[in-house]
Amino acid sequence: MTTIAAALAHEIVQRTMHIMPFKVNVIDAHGVILASPDADRMGSLHRGAQLALARGASVEIDEAGAHALPGARPGINLPLTVRGEICGVVGITGEPDAVRQFGELVRAMAEMMLEQAQLVSELQHEKRYREQFVSQLIARGNVSDAAMQAWAARLALNLAMPRAMLVLQMDHGGEQLELVLMQLQQVQAALALRWPELLTAVVSPGELAILDAFPASATHQARVTQARRRLQELHQVARQTVTSRSTLAMGVALPGLDGAAASYESARQTARIGRSRDSGASVQEFSYLELSLPVLLSGLQDGWQAGQLRQTLAPLQAQDRSGVLMRTLVAWFRHHSHPLATAKALHIHRNTLDYRLQKIAELTGLNLDETDGRLLLYVALQLN
Repeated sequence: MTTIAAALAHEIVQRTMHIMPFKVNVIDAHGVILASPDADRMGSLHRGAQLALARGASVEIDEAGAHALPGARPGINLPLTVRGEICGVVGITGEPDAVRQFGELVRAMAEMMLEQAQLVSELQHEKRYREQFVSQLIARGNVSDAAMQAWAARLALNLAMPRAMLVLQMDHGGEQLELVLMQLQQVQAALALRWPELLTAVVSPGELAILDAFPASATHQARVTQARRRLQELHQVARQTVTSRSTLAMGVALPGLDGAAASYESARQTARIGRSRDSGASVQEFSYLELSLPVLLSGLQDGWQAGQLRQTLAPLQAQDRSGVLMRTLVAWFRHHSHPLATAKALHIHRNTLDYRLQKIAELTGLNLDETDGRLLLYVALQLN
């Protein structure tokens, strides 16, 4: 059953009294006055409204009737119906012959406002329901798998379909967190309007998680292209609202409940690694499919294995005071070990590049012509 909020009751009174010179009262389903221009009547029982609720029909009270009904005043009392149920009464004070012409207009306006409020409430409830589902997918707290599966069914979500989690992260800097949160909520609304099937959740004041279907049947290159296109579509909508620099990253596409949680973690790692590689870009969009190796290697950040891998670069870093050799090595891998492309990117002669690579090989004790040597250096760089 629809209940009338006190704030909405006051708004109904204010709006309706602008269109006629009579007092309007809004009464709840128990006959208690919720809103009235007479402050002393607030919270008291309304005799005429009680009669209208009991009869389920409009009740008119003239001067004689008011004297016969203690506490009543002349006027008309019209039941308010929302979706077939009476939820309250609107009363107009005055002689029935004088106020009757306004009755249906006031009732129609009040019921329209109640219908709108009910719809907004339902939409907000649905939004919270969807958002809480995404939050639980990420956190995997104390909600059982069976409950999560039932939740997914309620949302018509096929868990067998591979889905990718995306994270939109705002570089809010000195901006107020309230403003950042408001902008993320606006992005949510814009995305829902454009793609109603998307599930989103604000997981922190500066981060929005987005769950999106992502087919796994296409070839790898086709999926790379599709991911890049999807990132551009989503980020274009977000940037219409977000004022600060933002990063949008897509994680690995996996099916199932655990797959969504893993996708979220991979999306966050993709964002972190993407920013570290391309910190100066104004538009930052990164896909796991294009950064899969460094993202997978990021799980080696701790432990003795990571320590051993980092030792590969230790002699080089100790001697490379200016950082020239490290920058050369990074550029060399970035250009897939192509000497001409690397030399051009570094603005050096090919012979200079050869000398630097030879120096790197000497300091690390690795043969850069062998796969193992190159792989050790590459992995060490990802963990550096």
